[in-house]
Amino acid sequence: MSVLLDSLEVETGPAPSWSVIWMHGLGADGNDFVSIVPELGLAGHANVRFVFPHAPMIPVTCNNGYVMRAWYDIVYFDNINRHADEAGIRQNRDAIRVLIEREKQRGVAAERIFIAGFSQGGAMAYTVGLTHPERLAGIIALSTYIPAPALLSSEASPANQLTPIFAAHGEQDPIVPLALGELARQQVSQPGRPLEWHSYRMQHSVCIEEVHAIGAWLKRQMAA
Repeated sequence: MSVLLDSLEVETGPAPSWSVIWMHGLGADGNDFVSIVPELGLAGHANVRFVFPHAPMIPVTCNNGYVMRAWYDIVYFDNINRHADEAGIRQNRDAIRVLIEREKQRGVAAERIFIAGFSQGGAMAYTVGLTHPERLAGIIALSTYIPAPALLSSEASPANQLTPIFAAHGEQDPIVPLALGELARQQVSQPGRPLEWHSYRMQHSVCIEEVHAIGAWLKRQMAA
């Protein structure tokens, strides 16, 4: 069993009946997206607990072995593709599953838990969400890609075959090129799966229009 990751939490109201587990990007930490919670416009609509975990500190090979917060090691780049450490992905997928289990123990059913992330955190959101054995509420994948296609293919969960996805990307992203985001969209698209895609005139970041679109999407999923 994985250890419980240190996390920050924000609640939009008492006794939350929904949860969002939101993973940060490479080299950041759980503080990165705390400030967007009020901008999502959920207060008064639904009581939601946002959980922002901190990734472990590990050396990242493609960054000259510097130790930083990362969900998995990126061994090298090949053109625009990232070659990720699958063992690290599996290890931290298990750590996120511990957070999912804790939300269930706190009274939030699995089908009311969203998995979200930006960049490397978004890569984890795709992997965790699409391989989780229980049906989840939805996946939010921002400025990201599929880090281990073979893992996703071999362990795709029937329970999350039709789980809704919100995916978005910057059109001028120099860190995770738009082409990688579009490829991920193709890889996860299938008949019957609601997938909402947005692109914005920005680089490797999040804009307020995107945040408002996420808020609107969350409201629709919670009302369904």
